[in-house]
Amino acid sequence: MEIEKIDKNFLTERSIPENARVFDVRNDPFEINGVFFSGGHFVRMPEEDAKKVNPGVRELHACTAGGRVRFSTDSSFLAFIADMNSLFPASHTTFLINAGFDIYRDNEYFKTVQPPLDYSLGMYTALVPTDGKMHSYTVVMPCYGGVRSLMIGVGEGAQLKSPVPFRDSAPVIYYGSSITQGGCASRPGLTYQEFISRRLGKDYINLGFSGSARGEEYMAHYINRVIKETGADIFCYDYDHNAPDKEHLLKTHEPFFKMIRAENPDIPVIMVSKPDPIGEEDEKRRDIIKATYENALASGDKNVYFIDGADLGVTGDATVDGCHPNDLGFYRMAEKIGDVIEKIGLR
Repeated sequence: MEIEKIDKNFLTERSIPENARVFDVRNDPFEINGVFFSGGHFVRMPEEDAKKVNPGVRELHACTAGGRVRFSTDSSFLAFIADMNSLFPASHTTFLINAGFDIYRDNEYFKTVQPPLDYSLGMYTALVPTDGKMHSYTVVMPCYGGVRSLMIGVGEGAQLKSPVPFRDSAPVIYYGSSITQGGCASRPGLTYQEFISRRLGKDYINLGFSGSARGEEYMAHYINRVIKETGADIFCYDYDHNAPDKEHLLKTHEPFFKMIRAENPDIPVIMVSKPDPIGEEDEKRRDIIKATYENALASGDKNVYFIDGADLGVTGDATVDGCHPNDLGFYRMAEKIGDVIEKIGLR
């Protein structure tokens, strides 16, 4: 039996009021961050670029990790019509990370748009009552699902305006593994990048690709392009988990950094080793990453930072499986990585 039939507090209203004014979020005054619309759906990078990296990136480039829709309104309700075209479920992830949308109001958590229990793909609706006062809203998109379209409705006569601006609109670009993509937060707003963004009022772009971040040359060139196009002012990378072995990491990690540095000589670069090191092999992998950092320092580069993943606190009950962080793990990651980003911003 479904729990909604026993406990009405679990019910989600699905009916959209007849007087709702419904808008495509691709249009003003909505602001979209972290994703863009291409090929009939939202993506994190163009398909023609994704397929030149590796098959995993090609499959995951349309997952909307880091995608946000921002706006302000005094509507007494928010109506949602979401159309999903892909899901990437796993036994130890929640359905919300695949198909849910988190709502933050004035930078504080408000509600989550939840898909029906029997949902697979396609369109679903949800209605979220509000207090009818003017607020700035951020809707955080799923990390492991693809969004074909998102419509948001407000009440008749309600004002609909642009969102409150970021305190710092220059984005951080994060590149890495499943942990970077958001596995396994319980909902989209609880990734470490989201914690940091709300804390510092800073935009970001999530280029995490589950099982598929391997430091390829083409990805470095693409990231250089994104830095120039977006004005990103910090780059953070962590693909230790996806490097097949330490030899691959040794072959790619420092060259990847040098490709970024060659085209962006002043951008601060944060290097992170895996947050769950086990044994001597992982210590050697960490040392490879740290060597990239130390070699940069030795060459006179003052815009490099190293975070030892073992210091992030992603162990035991801060994980879902001994590897992927849960919400506690992501909060701990956000504290450590956020401190470094804040330090960079205060220079």
